Amino acid sequence: MQHESFADLGVSEVVVSELAKCGIAKPFAVQNMVIPDVLAGHDVLAQSPTGSGKTLAFGVPLVELLKDSDARPSALILAPTRELAIQIVDELRPIAHARALSIAAVYGGAGIVKQARLAGRAHILVATPGRLLDLIERRDITLAKVRILILDEADRMLDMGFKPVVDRIVKMTRSERQTLLFSATLEGEVGRIAKAYTSNPRRHEHAHPVAQKADVSHRFVMVSHEGKVAKLVSELSEAERGLTLVFVRTKRGADRLVKRLASSSVKAVAMHGDKSQGQRERALANFEAGVVDTLVATDVAARGIDVAGITHVINYDIPATREDYVHRIGRTARAGATGTGVTLVAHDQAHELAGMVGQLGLDRELQLAGMSTARPQGGGSSRPRPSAGGARSRSGDRRSGPAKGGSERPGGASRGSGSRRGRASGRSR
Repeated sequence: MQHESFADLGVSEVVVSELAKCGIAKPFAVQNMVIPDVLAGHDVLAQSPTGSGKTLAFGVPLVELLKDSDARPSALILAPTRELAIQIVDELRPIAHARALSIAAVYGGAGIVKQARLAGRAHILVATPGRLLDLIERRDITLAKVRILILDEADRMLDMGFKPVVDRIVKMTRSERQTLLFSATLEGEVGRIAKAYTSNPRRHEHAHPVAQKADVSHRFVMVSHEGKVAKLVSELSEAERGLTLVFVRTKRGADRLVKRLASSSVKAVAMHGDKSQGQRERALANFEAGVVDTLVATDVAARGIDVAGITHVINYDIPATREDYVHRIGRTARAGATGTGVTLVAHDQAHELAGMVGQLGLDRELQLAGMSTARPQGGGSSRPRPSAGGARSRSGDRRSGPAKGGSERPGGASRGSGSRRGRASGRSR
C-alpha cells in the first residue's frame, strides 16, 4: 500500500516536521514497505539497492523506537565502509536530534580516542566492523544494551570478508534484540546469515531502478588497450559533460590514470583506500563543488558517494560483475535527472562484458556496439562480434560489489593506519 505521507506510516509529528525541513515529504517505496514493520517490532529483511531511500527506511523507525533515557548505545548500525558510515550519520542526525538522541560514527583512519568518547555518549552508533571491535577490545564501549541491530549493505560486508568479525559483534548484542538487514540481494550467503541473525523476519524486495527505466543513456565503446586514455580524454572533452565519475579497478590504476589525464591537460582527482581520510574528504568536497569535475575512483572508495549533479559515469576499466555495473552507472541520473553511462571495452573483453550486462535489457545497445548477445539453443551466450561504435539506452540501477583483481582493502584501509592486526583479519579500518 502506498502512503501519501510519513504521518500515515505512524511517524511522530516532530520527526515528520524535521523531514519536511530537509525537503522530504513523501515516503519512497522501500520506506512504505519497511517502516510499519519496524515500528511494530518485527525483524526485517529488505532487498533494496543504493539510492532507494533505505537509510531513512531504517533510520526513521529507529529514532521513533528509542528514548533519550535509553542506554548508550541502544542501537547499532553496521556499515562496510567509512564513507557509508559518515553518510548514514549525516542523513540521520537531524531526525535523531529532533528526538533528543545522539548519534556517532566510528571508522578507521581517524583518531580512536576521540571516537571512543563520542561512541560512549551515542544512543545510535554507526560503525565499520573493525574499528568497532577495536573499541570493544579497548573496553571503551559495550554492546550488552544494544536492542536494535541494523546491518546495512550486508552483501557488501560479506564481499569484503567481514563475516567472522560481524559474527563476533552480533553475538555481543542482546539475544532478544530487533534485527534489520538491508542488502542488494538476499540469496546465497546473505540469506544464510539473515536466517541466523533474525527471528521470524518480515521480508521485502524493492524493484531495482533498472526495471523502473531511470533516465540513463548507456553507451559501449570498443577500444584498443593502447587507445583507452585517448578515448577517455575525448569523452571528457564533450561540451555537455558535467561532473563525471570514472571507475577503475585498482588504487594504483587510479593514481596512474590521474597523472596520464594531467599530461593531456585534463584535471582530475583520485579517491581510493590508500588516501588518508582527509584527502578523501577534500577530493569529494572539491568534486561536489565542481572545483574538479572528474573524480577517478575504485569501487570500494566510491561506496558512500552520493553527489547530486553527476552527469556521466565512465567505466575506464570494465566492472567485475553485473552488480558492479548497475551500481556504478546508478551514480548518475538521480532525483529525476538524466545521465550517461559509458563503458570502454577492449576487444578481448567484449565477450565478458556482453555476458555480464546481457540480462539488463541492453541487448540493442550491445548489438549496436558490435557485441551481440544472441544465445544459441542450449542456453549459452554466443561470442560477441567486437567492433568500434557506441550505443544508448534508458535505464539505471544501484548496487555495489568488490572489483575482482583490485587491491582495495576492506573498508578502504590505508597503509599506516595504525592497525594492530593484519589484512587477513578482514576488518574495515
